[in-house]
Amino acid sequence: MSTHGDHGTEEYQHSSASRELLILYATETGTAQETADRIARECRRVHFHCRVQSMDAYPPETLISEHLVIFVVSTTGWGAEPRAMSSLWNMLLRSDLPNDLFEDMDFCVFGLGDTAYEKFCWPAKKLSRRMQSLGGYEICSRGEGDEQHRMGVDGALDPWIEYLLEVLIQLYPLPHEQDNIPAGRPPPRVSLSNVGSDTSLNPDPLDEDTKFHTASVKCNKRITAEDWFQDVRHFEFSFEDDIKYNPGDVAVIHPSAPASEVDSFLVTMGWANVADNFFTVEHTMLDQTLPDHLPKFVSLRILFTRYLNFNAVPRRSFFQLLRYFAVDELEREKLDEFVSIEGADEMYDYCQRVKRTIWEVLSEFRSARIPREYVFDLFPPLRPREFSIASSIEFHPREIHLCVAIVRYRTKLKIHRKGVCTSYLSGLKLGDTLRIGLRKGFISLPTDPNTPVVCVGPGTGIAPMRAVIEQRIHKGHTNTTLYFGCRSAHKDQHYHTEWESHAEERKLRYRVACSRDGPEGVKRTYVQDLMKEDAQYIWTMLGQQQGILIISGSSNKMPTAVREAVRGAVERFGGRSNAEAVEYVAAMEREGRLIEECWS
Repeated sequence: MSTHGDHGTEEYQHSSASRELLILYATETGTAQETADRIARECRRVHFHCRVQSMDAYPPETLISEHLVIFVVSTTGWGAEPRAMSSLWNMLLRSDLPNDLFEDMDFCVFGLGDTAYEKFCWPAKKLSRRMQSLGGYEICSRGEGDEQHRMGVDGALDPWIEYLLEVLIQLYPLPHEQDNIPAGRPPPRVSLSNVGSDTSLNPDPLDEDTKFHTASVKCNKRITAEDWFQDVRHFEFSFEDDIKYNPGDVAVIHPSAPASEVDSFLVTMGWANVADNFFTVEHTMLDQTLPDHLPKFVSLRILFTRYLNFNAVPRRSFFQLLRYFAVDELEREKLDEFVSIEGADEMYDYCQRVKRTIWEVLSEFRSARIPREYVFDLFPPLRPREFSIASSIEFHPREIHLCVAIVRYRTKLKIHRKGVCTSYLSGLKLGDTLRIGLRKGFISLPTDPNTPVVCVGPGTGIAPMRAVIEQRIHKGHTNTTLYFGCRSAHKDQHYHTEWESHAEERKLRYRVACSRDGPEGVKRTYVQDLMKEDAQYIWTMLGQQQGILIISGSSNKMPTAVREAVRGAVERFGGRSNAEAVEYVAAMEREGRLIEECWS
């Protein structure tokens, strides 16, 4: 690994007193947050005082005052930055920023991604280049964690952290009387104090968050056939607040774990008798994060119902900490094997491959006695889930609609699994209330009514497309095309009566690919196949009329295949060479005429 620039280490040393470090993370699933916490713990060993913050909670305008920053950035969809990064990234892209803006800043970047996707760690790469172009000094080469590695992101993170610590000690030498803190059991990030049963509890912080609004359940209806393997629901929520959102925006929902599962888990842990005792939580290790909206007074039952996830698949860091609490010698030996480099494959087979949960692991490592103070260190936060809004506020004032696939599957161990948040949603009754937040999405619609919009949204990818179509119909725009993909016209063609009605009224052009309805042995038809059939029309809409293409859905092979269909149309009917067609599609993306809202 190398640093950039011509600075020598001696010339570039800093005062040993300047040992403040900011770690900014942007995450979708929580991995970047966990990685940021891990980096902060390791930097503590060389006596750095770290602040760890999510990018969306950090004021972008204050970045200029920082002298040492580590960015930890995940990758979403087709190489897009996480939503939490958008505000900071948009600020950094401003054309009026001087090229010496961050000349007094040292920084480095660790990206998280998956080499199964073409634009591996793309946001981290772009951020690294942009910070350098604005004068920042990259103290060590960008790290890139790969989910495909047999050790997961740790395969790249472990050596990157060791190199980072070497660089930090060179640039920020330790005072002579201080040595590195040896690795060992880290102190808990909180201290807990029992409170009396007569203590008056504080209001729920989520109720006081002005970014969230109280919603009432108006509709919870299955829209796939009753005999279909997948349960997809249409939800409608009504609000007293005059909420505002745009097509492409997302609803943020904090789930609750089922009471029966929480009860059983607390019994497994031996905490059933103290589950309802209240205590205060004092955040003592400020370089480690805590769950959002955590109240001052809480009990173990409340923690594992709303704030900590005991059904998550544990990462390697979980086993590294658990080994300190196992008292059985054989169990400790097995945990030592799991966290060793040689045991990486065995840990993967035991845990990730079969999706074994933390609860199931603790049921097998029964000698582990976890102190209450360490629950925030061992259990990841029960994160809020984000769902693309499936309605236009113009069509449905003070309402939010969602289209959600209820997650249920069987693991390789034949154990039934349920998604925490989708199970929570599926159990909501009419009239139930919950808090829903709003977050800006990536879709930006054209203001010119003559600009066509082509929507590609198979499966539940239809959600933001429904919002787009409703908004455009409300504004009187009729040059909208929808390519929808499903398996069966009669089983899972979501909202088909709406699309057929709009098409009949010439407000929408509707094309549907039902991949499993064809005769046995005949090639299946997908959305990209319809687009290839419509190549001349695609060129007219996206080439001659400079329209916008929006792709939404699972970030598997579909987005790549759709782009390939567009490139083919540009070649055949736009008169471009293959290389020129590739560049044309890339230019569409740069110009904001190709928008992707995909998830893995």
